[in-house]
Amino acid sequence: MSVDFAIIGAGPAGMAAAILAVEFGLDTLLIDEQDGPGGQIYRAIERAETDPSASSSLGADYLAGRSLATALRASGAEYRPATTVWHIDPDGTLSLARKGESESITARRILLATGAIERPVPIPGWTLPGVMTVGAAQILLKTADLVPDGRAVLAGQGPLLYLAALQLARAGAPPLAVLETTPHENYHGAARYLGGLWPGRRALGKGLALMLGVRRAGIPVRRGVRGLRALGRIGLERIVWQGGEIAAEHLFLHEGVIPNTQISLALQLAHHWDEAQLCWQPSIDEWGRTSLPTIAIAGDGGGIAGAEAAALSGRLAALDAAVALGRIGEAERDRRAMPIRAELARERTIRPFLDALYRPRDSVLAPVDDETIACRCEEVTVGQIRRAVRLGAPGPNQLKAFTRCGMGPCQGRICGPIVGAVIAEARGLPIRDIGTYRPRAPYKPITVGALAGMGAAE
Repeated sequence: MSVDFAIIGAGPAGMAAAILAVEFGLDTLLIDEQDGPGGQIYRAIERAETDPSASSSLGADYLAGRSLATALRASGAEYRPATTVWHIDPDGTLSLARKGESESITARRILLATGAIERPVPIPGWTLPGVMTVGAAQILLKTADLVPDGRAVLAGQGPLLYLAALQLARAGAPPLAVLETTPHENYHGAARYLGGLWPGRRALGKGLALMLGVRRAGIPVRRGVRGLRALGRIGLERIVWQGGEIAAEHLFLHEGVIPNTQISLALQLAHHWDEAQLCWQPSIDEWGRTSLPTIAIAGDGGGIAGAEAAALSGRLAALDAAVALGRIGEAERDRRAMPIRAELARERTIRPFLDALYRPRDSVLAPVDDETIACRCEEVTVGQIRRAVRLGAPGPNQLKAFTRCGMGPCQGRICGPIVGAVIAEARGLPIRDIGTYRPRAPYKPITVGALAGMGAAE
């Protein structure tokens, strides 16, 4: 099978790109791992149309994704849910797996719209049952109306922390407390961006409204928390920090999100270290083009900017794909891009302020306690990584030979940021000089049976 335009990821960027690409007559294929469109931000959005409880608890920003999902269904784009992309060749061949079977598809142009993942928060005890990310708690709420059974605490920083606390309160399960870890010095760092916030005042207003909503819900907020630890024997029992502790059965952690770069790194596209967002990002131009001419990136996978900005960048990538595939000329592309770019600039205005305000502490990136688990798949501790550096491991890829860190099922998606920061600290170098993992195919686990099936079909 061959298509003009293959899009990986059905979040806001992927949906917006697919809708516009079809308008230009491109034979468009949208591939996503989830059972329905929406990505993480709008996960299970179609379910919300028939579930009044979801509509009331998740809020207006979440429900804004319904129009994109509806437009996608009506667009005529071929949409393949519950499908995993496990390999991409530079020539445009995509290897897919679905329901235990695998197949290959060729695309003239590929858009990676894989979104973001939560930054790992490796505190002591983060592998205990009962400890998970805020995003994981949101998935349970969005997909199954599940809320914590018992006392729950949210800890970390960023707008999502307050959004999730308010959503849980609306769903009838208000958290016991919110422990905010934002360092006091971050407020001074963010203050220098206040003068440029006027274009982004709408987003700022939303954030303040979330904080006010948490306060009105009666949820206590403890600020300046540091030294967070999760304690328990066979599950979470207590949460301890410098100067305080609280008993709880659930702890939801969040320290912001970072681009999901697994596929772009595996393709060996050019990447760079972004010091403002403290993460690796693909190097892309104003249209989302990468160092490989046939592959573009849109949405948070190319840099964190939020759902609205993701949809706008998806439309820009679709415009450029239409030019590359001969459906429109550059003049029309540029004309149609002008209002999109203006809106995108407004959406991005608040980003420097948020990046400075919610910049994680160094101890979040590189845990102080040597006994803290860094690689959950292989159960490798921070201390083992430091010892491997002393023995001569200069970077993440070489570390695999010493510890198997990054060789588990996730291929370093979770431990990668931790490993790079710990090695950088141990060697006294900036993280950008350390590098990051180089993932290999298959990007996600795939059965031998699926591979055999593909061979038989061919």
